[in-house]
Amino acid sequence: MTQTEDERHMRILFVTTPLSTIFYPMVPLAWALRTAGHDVRVASYPNFADTITQAGLTAVPVGRDRNMLQLLPGQTEELLEEARRGLPRPYDIAEDPEGTDWEEALEGYYEALYSWHRLENFPLVAGLVEFARQWKPDLVLWEPMAFAGAIAAKACGAAHGRLLWTMDVFGVARERFLELREQQPEGERVDPLGEWLEGYARKYGFEFSEDLVTGQFTVDQFPRAWGMRARELEYVPMRYVPYGGPAVVPRWLRERPERSRVAVSMGVAAISQFSGYPVDLREVLEGVADLDVEVVATVPEAEQEKMAPLPDNVRMVPYVPLADLAATCDAVVNHAGLGTMMAMGLYGVPQVALPWDFEAPELARRAAEYGSTLALSPEKADAATVREAVRRVLDEPSFRERAADLREQIISSKSPTEAVSDLEAFTERHRSDR
Repeated sequence: MTQTEDERHMRILFVTTPLSTIFYPMVPLAWALRTAGHDVRVASYPNFADTITQAGLTAVPVGRDRNMLQLLPGQTEELLEEARRGLPRPYDIAEDPEGTDWEEALEGYYEALYSWHRLENFPLVAGLVEFARQWKPDLVLWEPMAFAGAIAAKACGAAHGRLLWTMDVFGVARERFLELREQQPEGERVDPLGEWLEGYARKYGFEFSEDLVTGQFTVDQFPRAWGMRARELEYVPMRYVPYGGPAVVPRWLRERPERSRVAVSMGVAAISQFSGYPVDLREVLEGVADLDVEVVATVPEAEQEKMAPLPDNVRMVPYVPLADLAATCDAVVNHAGLGTMMAMGLYGVPQVALPWDFEAPELARRAAEYGSTLALSPEKADAATVREAVRRVLDEPSFRERAADLREQIISSKSPTEAVSDLEAFTERHRSDR
């Protein structure tokens, strides 16, 4: 049956928590859907509206603002520093699903629910449901921790799916948790996250189902070489397209460097959210600069003064478009953040990773296992070890070869524009549920 013009036209609502590192990976798909003729809106906290509109998208402020770094009353700097060491419970299950026991998994979900997910989503839910019922989106795309998006979708009868901004540690951990839960006596099969979401289901007039946790489908932007997927979930593969906010390409970046160029980018969260870099950045820069290379380091202006003086072959800039920088680089030293790792991977750049925070250690481990990256512990990274790691990825052909293989894997995936038809099909499949 041929679709009418009205059936082909969809209203699509994105839902994100107010962190640019989570929102930015949504932007290329949002624009692909908009370019295909669909109406697109992005809902988040009111204080995030400017970031959304700077991406050229229409913002829907809902709920009330909350400082994401002060969710716990009396939260200390020590707790924040602990949070930067790797995946928190229960999502660390994804690193070793078979090595996790029931008590550990259950405690992890209680911790995540009461110290994180409830506090993060509660300010959004009522306003988001109200808007969704008024605007009536056909499709809701939500980042994996924005459960308010799934609640609003079910409340208004829209199709809905998760849009990953990292590996699917959430789906893999959930899958293992449910397996362990089924092994318990019937009266002890508790589910903190599911029971919390079931309360919203009753409030808004629908029944709980597992798609409230993991979506009806999942858009996955990670290459299979690095990523992870739950066995029972349905995925829509999509190529990662770098977007880092408003940017200008400087004149010096338009010309190919005379020497090998090595980028050093340790992200912004270390300074904006935590107490500083997990390494002595000045020592790292001096170590890399000892090689016959040009070093380009992205360092906030306030931190640059602490680094001076540095060798003449080090250029420090507060920001540069990562894709444009990657296109001119021969190697990179980074913190294994999604944006940097994927932008460099897209251009086939060998990497040296000094991972910290959330999924970074696991991502660095997988990238090293694939052979395109050398992973070092930040605690052990000094000038000599980083210099030797950079020398290796520059000189040993295997790193360049594996990085080139990774690039081919990334660019062979469907672009966001090509993925639009998949999302249209998923939405059509679920229209009858409205």
